[in-house]
Amino acid sequence: MTTAQPLDVQPTPLALLLLGREADPRSERGVECPGDLPAPSDPDLVARARAAKEKLGDKVFVLGHHYQRDEVIEFADVTGDSFKLARDAAARPDAEYIVFCGVHFMAESADILTTDAQQVVLPDLAAGCSMADMATAEQVAECWEVLTEAGVADVTVPVSYMNSSADIKAFTGRHGGTICTSSNAQRALEWAFQQGQKVLFLPDQHLGRNTAVRDMGMSLEDCVVYNPHKPNGGLTPEELRAATMILWRGHCSVHGRFSLDSVNDVRERIPGVNVLVHPECKHEVVAAADYVGSTEYIIKALEAAPAGSKWAIGTELNLVRRLANRFADQGKEIVFLDKTVCFCSTMNRIDLPHLVWALESLVAGKVVNRIQVDEETEHFAKVALERMLALP
Repeated sequence: MTTAQPLDVQPTPLALLLLGREADPRSERGVECPGDLPAPSDPDLVARARAAKEKLGDKVFVLGHHYQRDEVIEFADVTGDSFKLARDAAARPDAEYIVFCGVHFMAESADILTTDAQQVVLPDLAAGCSMADMATAEQVAECWEVLTEAGVADVTVPVSYMNSSADIKAFTGRHGGTICTSSNAQRALEWAFQQGQKVLFLPDQHLGRNTAVRDMGMSLEDCVVYNPHKPNGGLTPEELRAATMILWRGHCSVHGRFSLDSVNDVRERIPGVNVLVHPECKHEVVAAADYVGSTEYIIKALEAAPAGSKWAIGTELNLVRRLANRFADQGKEIVFLDKTVCFCSTMNRIDLPHLVWALESLVAGKVVNRIQVDEETEHFAKVALERMLALP
């Protein structure tokens, strides 16, 4: 009987990425994640995080997106959506370090809006955004060439969702466009149509379609979808000339999973339930919902809801679960819209070990995972962001 020899098995690049030890250079994340992380099983992680944060004092400002884990939110100085957090960072110029517990494009926005003296840290560089990754600078430049050849580029205004990379924000700024959030998308589109005849909406097709059709009275026929993986976006010059809204073929992997069946099922299971969804959901889901709004809208709606009311929420599970626990003593029944549990996988990459590692590294005088946007990209991205800030 022979003795089995140990296998010389090396982790694959994908395995390293999933473990947070590496990052994909082809995506917006773009750089490695060095360093030895504390073990997730370390019982002292909470105490270590508190100690590091206390040592840093006012030098550090920790931002926590609503979709983060509770273990991370516990150490956030402020919580909010992506743009609110970026503005909160800009309002704290004395904080030397901004630790952004969110995803890559959010940290980029914070770097754009803060001073050169401030350093933005993302605890795990592999915390990207699938939606933001669906539109690269090269793809969008090619799209603009297609619009130019169709003779419509000079009457098209780009409007980019906040959930986009700095490169896409800079493209928007260079071409006379603006940024929007899920809260002010209608105002951004109204402004854009004052500047031109068409809008190229990046990168979330659902927010663009829902805003145009549900909020502004356009028809589905006014919208076409540009697919960057097909020649000429899969559209003819005639289709581009006829369209009012040119929607990029991108979506949120979490909000895109909700379906009309999810809505119908929850109404059968919970009589009298209010269905409240984010506008990143598909059009048929938004049309079937009782209420539609941004993350901040969802939170405020549940705060104002009467005791004993029932709600099915179509957004990320960490937030839904936190809201359900928060309002349980008021008798508000709050459930996740879909039966299947779905966290934002990239947002969840920011866990307590990564946060502890980042904070302890700062205590030791080492800035890890710094997010820096180059000067030219920052300039044009800020142009687009400032146009949004100037919206009436």
